[in-house]
Amino acid sequence: MSLVELIARADARGLAASGLACLDRCVPLLDGDDEALRPLWALLAADADADGTCGAAGRDWAEGLAQVRDKLAGPDAGGEDEAVVLARRMLEAAPAACTGPALRTWADACSVASLRIHRLLDPVGAAAREVDVPRDGGTEGLPPLVAAELRRQTGVLELLAERGAAGLRPALEVSTEGRRVLRAVVSRRARGRA
Repeated sequence: MSLVELIARADARGLAASGLACLDRCVPLLDGDDEALRPLWALLAADADADGTCGAAGRDWAEGLAQVRDKLAGPDAGGEDEAVVLARRMLEAAPAACTGPALRTWADACSVASLRIHRLLDPVGAAAREVDVPRDGGTEGLPPLVAAELRRQTGVLELLAERGAAGLRPALEVSTEGRRVLRAVVSRRARGRA
């Protein structure tokens, strides 16, 4: 199944985890530490209803989200580059409720933004930075950083679709790996500008 199809079929937990995973991998752009989004992951795991909803986590989601936004609040985005602006928008657009159509819209927007961020930061993909990453096919022809992000996004949604709540831990592991890769890319980029 393509990434677009997986997002269209995902339940609330899958959508929340998908959007959160995209944001989590981009935390290095927000100068956040590796634990910045851990409280939101914990909320999803703490109340993993069998029906795929966020359950009680939904009641605490807004409060947890507000705390994360405070923690990752940065300067006015006016002087930031596009990758950082896209990451900030992902965080700002997160819905206060862990249910409903807004959650699907957010997960989809996070998918697009994260792929765009990876394309902007991929040194191999410089020639194609203005082109959107296709999400309805494979990774053939994509720069390495972008192809890996597409595989991670698909993997997270597949884990949640196949395992339900039990897929949260491996989904977090996939996200952690991606965050380490992006942190290294951001660090090399900063050294190159210095």
